[in-house]
Amino acid sequence: MNRDVLLGSTYLGPVEYYTKLYAYENAVIEQYDHYRKQTYRNRCIIASADGPLALTIPTEKSETGKSLMKEVRISEHGNWRHQHWNAFVAAYKQSPFFDYYSDEFHQFFEKRYDFLLDFNQELLEWVCEQIDLHPKMRFTDDFILEPEGMDDFRDVISPKCHEEAGDSSFIAKPYYQVFEDKLDFLPNLSIVDLLFNMGPESLLVLRDSCK
Repeated sequence: MNRDVLLGSTYLGPVEYYTKLYAYENAVIEQYDHYRKQTYRNRCIIASADGPLALTIPTEKSETGKSLMKEVRISEHGNWRHQHWNAFVAAYKQSPFFDYYSDEFHQFFEKRYDFLLDFNQELLEWVCEQIDLHPKMRFTDDFILEPEGMDDFRDVISPKCHEEAGDSSFIAKPYYQVFEDKLDFLPNLSIVDLLFNMGPESLLVLRDSCK
């Protein structure tokens, strides 16, 4: 295990993502990768009453068909901020800590952000502050083709590998979830699932989820 970890940008990424911020001394966030849909870049997965629910941020289409992550703009299509906020409320209003965090969390969905990278990063920093996690983070200065001296999880942490497949350093440590009696434990959901259900103890779950 190296001291540095290379990660992609995520929208309220999964618990697995935050275990890397816990375990590594330095985190390097890739901003020069080509943007791809159906990834955690613009999608988070929460626990609704009916099971896992994916919330996706719409993005503007590039004129060339390709965009670097740092260039991707958020679209205002479909009133997505209102829809996402309502989904969070419906999923977590009965969780132990939602009311404690909800006012500050709601502000992210009242403010308009132009770039997806900025929105993701501000949410990430806010979550880290709430759970007393203090990673040293920086963005890449160029695309890192062959990482040296760092462990690369840019493509490992993906909705296509929704649990811990492909990541031998992560184990989904069970914790209390609102709909657990109905759905059983749902592993590796968005970090907000952990935050709203476990509050300050989220850090302990991250610790115990690192192999």
